[in-house]
Amino acid sequence: MAIREIIFLPDPVLRRKAHKVTQFDNDLQVLIEDMIETVRDAPGVGLAAPQVGVSQRVIVVEYAEDDEMEDSPKKLYVAVNPEIVQPSEETELGIEGCLSVPGLVGEVDRHTAITIKAQNRRGQPVKIKASGWLARIFQHEIDHLDGIIYTDRATRVWKPREGEEIPVD
Repeated sequence: MAIREIIFLPDPVLRRKAHKVTQFDNDLQVLIEDMIETVRDAPGVGLAAPQVGVSQRVIVVEYAEDDEMEDSPKKLYVAVNPEIVQPSEETELGIEGCLSVPGLVGEVDRHTAITIKAQNRRGQPVKIKASGWLARIFQHEIDHLDGIIYTDRATRVWKPREGEEIPVD
């Protein structure tokens, strides 16, 4: 396992549609383990393969549902070839940051709940239902797989004040 370098805009891999994963081999397992280690080291709550320079449809998300509690356990999600199959009609504005766009935050309108169809790291089908911030994180990471950065969807973008807490995907 290794911590991979996170790439920043304007690197062109961040703007490309990532390739569908067809081989669930050792290289994929190494990529996934490296992405988990990288997002934990950053620290962030989500990471898409294009953010480490790999144009493949892989995301990792690690998030504590009750982030108000200091020691709330985090749940790790690995989604290969994820697709949003059921977005809620209801949307909500929220503040997002991104490991590939350091120093800025933006206000983005996202679905409040989604259902995702994906494959796990072994290629088996999985369905993930997410709401609230977890749904926001998944939408942010899946956007990365389509070459979309949160600033493309933001109603406004700004540099946060010193000490302002930023949720980083």
